[in-house]
Amino acid sequence: MGRMSIEYVRQDKMRDLIDDNNLLLLVISRFGIHFGFGDSTIEEVCRENNVDCPTFLAVANLISGKKYSGYEISLKDLIGYLKRAHTYFCDFILPNIRRKLIEALNCNDVNDVAFLILKFYDDYTVEVQNHMKYENDTIFTYVEKLQSGQSTGRFSITKYLATHNSSSQKLKELKDIVIRHYRQPNNDMLNSVLYDIINCENDLISHSEVEEKLFVPAVIKLEKEKAADGKQLKNEASGNNNSIDVLSDREKDILKCVARGMSNKEKADKLFLSIHTVTTHRRNITSKLQIYSTAGLTIYAIINKLVDIADINLQ
Repeated sequence: MGRMSIEYVRQDKMRDLIDDNNLLLLVISRFGIHFGFGDSTIEEVCRENNVDCPTFLAVANLISGKKYSGYEISLKDLIGYLKRAHTYFCDFILPNIRRKLIEALNCNDVNDVAFLILKFYDDYTVEVQNHMKYENDTIFTYVEKLQSGQSTGRFSITKYLATHNSSSQKLKELKDIVIRHYRQPNNDMLNSVLYDIINCENDLISHSEVEEKLFVPAVIKLEKEKAADGKQLKNEASGNNNSIDVLSDREKDILKCVARGMSNKEKADKLFLSIHTVTTHRRNITSKLQIYSTAGLTIYAIINKLVDIADINLQ
């Protein structure tokens, strides 16, 4: 494994990846990529299967122990990958191991140890299923809401990371119990199921690394972007010229006169200002409020209680 360069690149042929690391067969499948890609490059295969190439390369490089940083991750494609992995674990490999475990341990005979081992495995499987269901229903839904701008409450991905751990530990314990303590003449089925358990253990470790080293950092980046957008929107709203507080007292006086339909000379006379000063204030008001018509300024003055509608000449 790892005969190719220190990093897979988009110009590499997809078939060469499999020759370099056959574990990438699972990666290819979990991205929804179909086999039969001939001598096509990674970039060509990804494009044909509507898969984000940088995200595929990041996962393939990470799992192969190569340089995986610096890629722009598509959370949509990575979530699709993780969901397919969950389906593989919960619906295929874990049930398949259980069937082989029953046969290997000879659970048809009265064997308390065999039944205890099977119960240990069943309890473990339920934990994995619950964990992956939580990720599917809660974590991935949270990210999808975050991407679409929906409310996500006070949840953050760091809370998930604080409680996240690999699902492989108990599988390793089961393997060690069988190898070190379960006394039974070796048989091909037992060897086969132990081999499957070891492969599943390693697969779960890799899966956990993809979540912690690619998925979580990408979500943290998204959270920061959304927080910055929200802060900017808040600043824009607070600086939005629809607030009456943006106007000085003199500008409010001018606005009252505008709302009452007074001419520039009438305003100047009432406020003891020059006509030039009145027109300057009027320009400042429209610039701050982004309201340019007399009718619009009048409505604004009424809404903000600068004048009473009874004082306005509506004719």
